[in-house]
Amino acid sequence: MVDARPIANVIGALLIFLATMMLAPAVVDYLAGLPNYRDFLESALITGGVGLAMKISTQNADLARLNTRQAYLLTVMVWAGLPLFACLPFMLGAPGLGFTDGYFEAASGLTTTGSTVIVGLDALPPGMNLWRGMLNWIGGLGIAFVAMIFLPVMRVGGMQFFRTEGFDTLGKALPRATDIARALLGVYAGLTALCILVYLGLGMTALDAVVNGAATIATGGFSPSDASLGKYPGAAEYAGAAFMLLGSFPYILYARMAVGQRGAMVWDAQVWALLRWTGYAVASVTLWRLLTSDMAAEQVFRETLFNLVSIITGTGFFSGSFAAWGGYSMAVALIVGLIGGCSGSSSGALSVFRVQVAWAAVQSQIARIQSPERIAPVRYAGRRVEDEVINALMLYVTGYILILGVLTVAMSLVGVDMISALFGIWTSIGNIGYGYGPMLGDTGTFRDFPDAAKWLMTLTMLLGRLGLLAVLVVALPSFWRA
Repeated sequence: MVDARPIANVIGALLIFLATMMLAPAVVDYLAGLPNYRDFLESALITGGVGLAMKISTQNADLARLNTRQAYLLTVMVWAGLPLFACLPFMLGAPGLGFTDGYFEAASGLTTTGSTVIVGLDALPPGMNLWRGMLNWIGGLGIAFVAMIFLPVMRVGGMQFFRTEGFDTLGKALPRATDIARALLGVYAGLTALCILVYLGLGMTALDAVVNGAATIATGGFSPSDASLGKYPGAAEYAGAAFMLLGSFPYILYARMAVGQRGAMVWDAQVWALLRWTGYAVASVTLWRLLTSDMAAEQVFRETLFNLVSIITGTGFFSGSFAAWGGYSMAVALIVGLIGGCSGSSSGALSVFRVQVAWAAVQSQIARIQSPERIAPVRYAGRRVEDEVINALMLYVTGYILILGVLTVAMSLVGVDMISALFGIWTSIGNIGYGYGPMLGDTGTFRDFPDAAKWLMTLTMLLGRLGLLAVLVVALPSFWRA
């Protein structure tokens, strides 16, 4: 059996942290003279009380010897368990959601998916919108820790390729995971602060700048307005696109830059591929829209850039009427949404690294078919990719596509039309946040989806966020055997 005491101890500490974070929106609503602050205080008491009880009851847990099985279970329990408490403010106060909608909203925030069931964001108490942005920010930071520290050790989806990169090539400057985490926190907070200041300079209100800034760097997409960043057309869209890309770059590169390796970002294969593929997508859709509409060229380029960057980075902001752009634009959006941002960031989907290696593996296999005697090893960024990494990565890619198809069918069986079902699962497994289809037409949200469909989407968010196999491994009976 798995010793659950260290896991419960860590979760208890995280619940205490979450309860402390609830005090910030409580203060905001109190200063605004709104009674909603009481609901945050009540949520904080419940969350902090449970967390404190878990910490006290497991104070003898050995946290220094967390094994791989415990790492799997901890990762799953954190992302599945924290929304149970993060949803309390949504249920106890405005907007007064039920459990299904509340859990969906909280899970969407913490997984940085950005899908929502709330209509009338502009009318919510400011503390509630702040809480949504904080969920994105906390989730993005947590995902970065998992991507840099846990997934390489757990060997999920080929991420073991980065195990050496994360802990050895930094040398003596960052010899331990705690030092990497500290460097990451500094960079993450610094980027967020810079983004907020830029948004303030471009005319956003203080609340909008803070919430949008936190959601941008976390690639989360929760905005305090139903119009998303379309509320601030113009320069804010260009700034948003730039910061979304910064949030989708590998965080290990920021950690390297923080310790003096200034060229780490410049020569990274993932960064260049992401920028190149984004450029191709934006150029082709911009040209398509210019040929099929009479809109001004600058507006077409700006909206195309902002929306496609939002999709490929898995952020979920939008501007303009993206759904009305036509079939070609939606096809490109579907493809870039499947690719996603860089591995080792808060972006979701397959990731640039996996797509690059999968394509290299296909090319290698084709070369072997043409010349059976030829040795054609798969290489990435000048390094040979071992068969173990390729096998894990191909399993991930296959599982991703299979789950996308199976859960789309499952969604259609619970009363969702096929188009809405496909894009609902696509946006959930890729942690993208965009919705498209007849069932979203009236509100642009997932409010009108059946409860069963919302739970399927919530499960898919967790699967996509945790690398699919981490969740499936914990579900196997053999995992729980001694």
